[in-house]
Parts: sequence; C-alpha cells; structure tokens
Amino acid sequence: MMNPVLDQERVQHLIARQSSSKRRALLAAWSRPDRELPLVDLEVTWVRLSTLNHRTKAEQMREIETKGRPDLFSADPMGSGAQAAQLRILRSQPGFDDLKADLRERGQQEPAVATAEGVLVNGNRRSAALRSLYLDDQHAPSRYVRCLVLPADATMDELVDLETELQIARDFREDYSWVNEALLIEELFNREAQNWDRVAARMHKDVPKVRAQYEKLQQLHQLVALSDGTRHHADFDENESAFEELTRHIRTKPKAEANSVRGAYFLGTLTGVNYRDLRHLQRPDAAALVRQELESDPTIAPLLCAIRHDVPNNGGDVLDDALGDAAQEEDLSDILAFFARKRGEEIVTLADGKSAVVSDLIASVGAAVAVAAQEADEDSKDVKALVAPLSRLAAAKEQVGRAAAALERARSFDGWNEADFQTKVAALKAEVSKLEARG
Repeated sequence: MMNPVLDQERVQHLIARQSSSKRRALLAAWSRPDRELPLVDLEVTWVRLSTLNHRTKAEQMREIETKGRPDLFSADPMGSGAQAAQLRILRSQPGFDDLKADLRERGQQEPAVATAEGVLVNGNRRSAALRSLYLDDQHAPSRYVRCLVLPADATMDELVDLETELQIARDFREDYSWVNEALLIEELFNREAQNWDRVAARMHKDVPKVRAQYEKLQQLHQLVALSDGTRHHADFDENESAFEELTRHIRTKPKAEANSVRGAYFLGTLTGVNYRDLRHLQRPDAAALVRQELESDPTIAPLLCAIRHDVPNNGGDVLDDALGDAAQEEDLSDILAFFARKRGEEIVTLADGKSAVVSDLIASVGAAVAVAAQEADEDSKDVKALVAPLSRLAAAKEQVGRAAAALERARSFDGWNEADFQTKVAALKAEVSKLEARG
C-alpha cells in the first residue's frame, strides 16, 4: 500500500492539496484517536492503485504465475507494469460495468482512502471505474476522486487493520470474493500469533466463521498445488459451496474417509459437477464409487490407460500431502493429477492412438462423476428404505413406553377419559395385528 520510503514529490503534492482544501471528515474505522482526516479531490490518473489490496490477492497470484513474474506487484508497486496489471484485474472483476453505470448516474457517494503519497487503501474499484469513465468514455465529471488522506507515518499493520475494518463498514464496503476474504483471514491468523479470538475480533465475526473460511482455503491450497501452476486460487471463486461442504464433512472424519471424499470432490469440482450432486459422495467409499463408474464406461477406458502412462506412479509429495498415503487401487490420485495439470484447450493422445481435446474429456469424466453421485444417492435411499420399518418400530416402542410411564399420573386427574384411552389401545393392537399378518 505504500513504499518503505515515501515518494516525497507525491507527498508534497498531497500536502499542497490539503492546504488549499482545508476540508476534513471523520473516518471511524481509523485506529488512532484523531479520526478527522483531510478530504481532497485528486485526479484519477494521479492516484495509485494498491497492489496489496486483499480484494484482488487471488487474482494477483494468478497474474504472477501466468506471467512468470514473482515480483510483478512488489518490485515497483507504483510503476507502470504493476499499476497496469492491477487495473486489468479490477476491470475484470464481476460488477465492474454496473459500478461504472452507478458512478455515471449518481457520482461518488463515499470518499476513498489514500496514503500520504496517494496510494489507495480503499476505493480501488471505484477509482478504476472513474478512470475508465474519464479516459474511455470522456465523462468529464469522473476526472476526480474524493479521498481521505492518512498520516505520513501510518504503518503497514495500521493499513491492513484499516482495510479489514473498512471491509466491515457498510458505507465503504466493496465485497471480497470468498477466496480473497479467506486469504486475508490467513494473513491475519499468521500475524496474530495464530490466535483465533484476535482474528475474529479483527474481522468482526465469530470464531467458527473465520475458522471455516480458513479451513476452506487450506483445501483450496491443496487443489491448486496439485495443478503444478495450471490452476489458480481465483479460478475457484464460484466453487465456494463445494469447498464449504467438503470442509464441513471431513472435519471430524477418519483420514481414509477424508481422503476418499476429498478426491471425489476435487475431481468433481475440476470437471464441473454441481456441488448439490457431489454431496451424495460424502461417504467412505466415495473414491471407489467414482473409480468404478469411470472404469465401467468403455468410452473413458482409453483415457484411463493414457493417464497411467502420463502421471508418474509416485505422484509427488504434493499429491501425497493432498490425498494421503501412496495410491490405493480405488483412489483417484492419478486421474485427479491428470485433470488438475491439463488445460481445457490442450490435445492429448489416448491409448487407442486417437487424439482428444481435454475439455471434451472433462465433460465425459464429469458426467461419470455425476452418475456415481446419483447412484450413491439411490443407494442411500435404498438403505433408508431397508431400515425404515425397524426404525419406525423402535420409535413406536419408545413412545408406548413413555405412554405407560405417564399413565398412572394421567389417571389421577378428574378430566381423564378412560374410554378414549381404551379405544386408542385397541386401535394400536389392530395395527400390530396387521403388521404381524404381513409378516
């Protein structure tokens, strides 16, 4: 959000703007006692976008890996390369066009927040939208962005805390994706000596909620690591429900079941299976069910043979960490590794010598996973039907026992109706007779 050594020319520019403006406004989320800050209008082409903005962290990670530039956002955060990349990210986020339309119609409603050298702590998306309106659409009123200016001695911890507070504040809120919120929680967790109470206080949420976000992220870390750079955290913004249900299910399960369900969920997520179908695979034999469905489909057989040659038997440390110990016959590690590391547009050669586009293979495998999930659902219904009579009889026995225990006291009241009681007992005996007759 700011360089260790401030750009004094930019600092002086902002001081001059503050002197000419004399306006001040309250920033309730600021941690210092004096929360009245200078309020100035700055040109949208002059302010700098924050490259440490947690709302774009996952997208930045993808940009870094795609470009092969580990220092893309850190070497020169205010330079043209980092700023152009950050602007592209902001413009590509969902809702950007709607934000532009709202700013054109209503103008800027709440001030942005900037450091003493004009780097935005809050209001990055709004400033990017205003810049687009001004430069691309020649919308003159969007030339300036109204900003509250922080003191020059603001520390990095203060800025992270402020960003976290502004995420909560209704007037300033710009929604995080679930991945970016989880990445922020992970950063706070490490910074706050892994103290969940302190993290929850920072996020203004209950401990179980921030822990759940953190745990979802740990599952996502494993899937991204499996891809060996092919997949990125930001690619899974739309899969929150799948990771949420997976995390909740495996939290208290034995390692073998957790690995089995995780493998099925990961493969289903990679191949586009709806999370509502995947929930039927929350069972110890999930991976085996999926493997059996894949192997029973003759159209997928050439793919499975090709995968055995494409993926090394030893899967690598990452694969072992994600799915447990060495591959079992019924696990999905080889198939999962294959699809995690292949892009949809790639062409692969199958065991029968034919070529196939990976996106077509993804569709076939996804359909097989969905069928396995449906069969698991039917199997679960059959099991329920099998035990239903016994379960209902056990419940009925318990209710009759309770009625017998309450009978003596009930008969002591003047309003007791013995005839009604005997009628119900007779009806119950009749139902038991019918049940015995069906046997």
